[in-house]
Amino acid sequence: MTAFYASIAICVLLVFLFETDILPIGTLTEAKSSEFVMSVIMELLTLCVIPLALKLFKFKHIHTQLTESKHQSLLSWGLVRLCLLAVPMIVNTVLYYLYMNVAFGYMGIILFLCLFFIIPTMDRCNSDVKE
Repeated sequence: MTAFYASIAICVLLVFLFETDILPIGTLTEAKSSEFVMSVIMELLTLCVIPLALKLFKFKHIHTQLTESKHQSLLSWGLVRLCLLAVPMIVNTVLYYLYMNVAFGYMGIILFLCLFFIIPTMDRCNSDVKE
């Protein structure tokens, strides 16, 4: 749960810092070629990590590890699962404010909403291991 709340807190902090002009907004708005490259990379990354994170515990190898040694494997694979969504969410938040391109904002919001499908509660962890 710490990683879950920390990723959300980091994004809220970034939004606060950019919106209060502590960090400069739009510093890369003139760099159109790098904006295009970053946009394509983040779009592909977002499209790939969402289904991967949502179905990660269904892969046979991972599911076997989770059922054999529940606690340690669940902790490590759960953290991987959270990071798959949280890291691109944070990167999209930063890129939104650097490029002021709404595509990054929308991808960040989508990843934020996907986090709620994998909230690491004990009930969810038990149901993911049993299925």
